[in-house]
Amino acid sequence: MQLPADLPVPEDDRAAAHLPGTELPALALTSTSGRDVRLDQLRGLTLIFAYPRTGRPDQPVPAGWDAIPGARGCTPEACGFRDHQADLRHLGATVFGLSTQDTDYQREMAGRLKLPYEVLSDEQLELTHELRLPSFEFDGATLLKRHTLVLRDARIEHVFYPVFPPDRHAEEVVGWLRQRPLNPPPPRRVGRGRR
Repeated sequence: MQLPADLPVPEDDRAAAHLPGTELPALALTSTSGRDVRLDQLRGLTLIFAYPRTGRPDQPVPAGWDAIPGARGCTPEACGFRDHQADLRHLGATVFGLSTQDTDYQREMAGRLKLPYEVLSDEQLELTHELRLPSFEFDGATLLKRHTLVLRDARIEHVFYPVFPPDRHAEEVVGWLRQRPLNPPPPRRVGRGRR
């Protein structure tokens, strides 16, 4: 839960610049509750915070992980959204986490951290490829760069990217929602592709 003080700060590489205004595709991702969530059928205000990977208390941080800008801090970020759940509900927001880790791994983490929201698995990288989400390769796996999608009726109104520091991001989102702009970007679709 404690983040090193000297973590490198991620820079905006514009990898999420194409996302505002995009409608989510007709994909279903499995959640930690065991259900399939149809992304194009999400209604109302929805937050999807994407993160690279969570670790486990009995496993060391992988070599080189702390040197990747923005990689460290997934557990503190998840706990931040847990701790601000009442504020987010009051603002009308439904929260989902998202990673490319498998559902069984995510389910253990969600239970251990007592997360009150579902976490979605994009293990097959369907959403990552369809929307060209910011991602990177680590130890043979494709992981999501940390970002948060703010959706209204399955359309992306706003993207937080890059996210830093992760342990204070939920508080940042709450503050933004309290003052969010009234004129969202017009809808548009993004074609398939890989980043």
